[in-house]
Amino acid sequence: MDSTHSSRSSKTKRLVIHALLIAFTLAATMFINIRLPIMGNGGLIHLGNVPLFIAAFVYGRKAGAIAGAFGMGLFDLISGWTAWAPFTFVIVGAMGYVAGLIAEKMPGKGILAYSLAVAVALLMKVVGYYFVEVILYSNWILPFGSIPGNVLQVVVAGIIVIPLVGRLKKIVGQG
Repeated sequence: MDSTHSSRSSKTKRLVIHALLIAFTLAATMFINIRLPIMGNGGLIHLGNVPLFIAAFVYGRKAGAIAGAFGMGLFDLISGWTAWAPFTFVIVGAMGYVAGLIAEKMPGKGILAYSLAVAVALLMKVVGYYFVEVILYSNWILPFGSIPGNVLQVVVAGIIVIPLVGRLKKIVGQG
């Protein structure tokens, strides 16, 4: 096989993987969710962070950023949360990138690295969406109502993904 064919095949494979990760993130956000009936926006608890962390930990920071930004950004666009889409694109894309970066660069790449990556992503989500809500609602108090939902969805995703990462990496030939 010549190098041109190999390179094209590799790019095609990467494109297909990214498209699937976007689709999984979109589907997990759209179809596996609960809207919280608490003050302000209240937030939405969903499992979209599960494929986001899988993308970041198994395929790397770029895949994490792409899955998060496009998967959850598309959810916002098509499900009535349109005003949130640009913020989601940036915040969740950055979460995927940073989680993947920590998982790639931290020595050992074990449970500690993945736990730290989830914790940093959680902090990014809570702080990022808090300030977005301050901007959208012109209120510094109301956004506190979304923090429990944001914490819960990221923590649950971490609890689901961290024990599976090693096995998933072996299955897809990344570990």
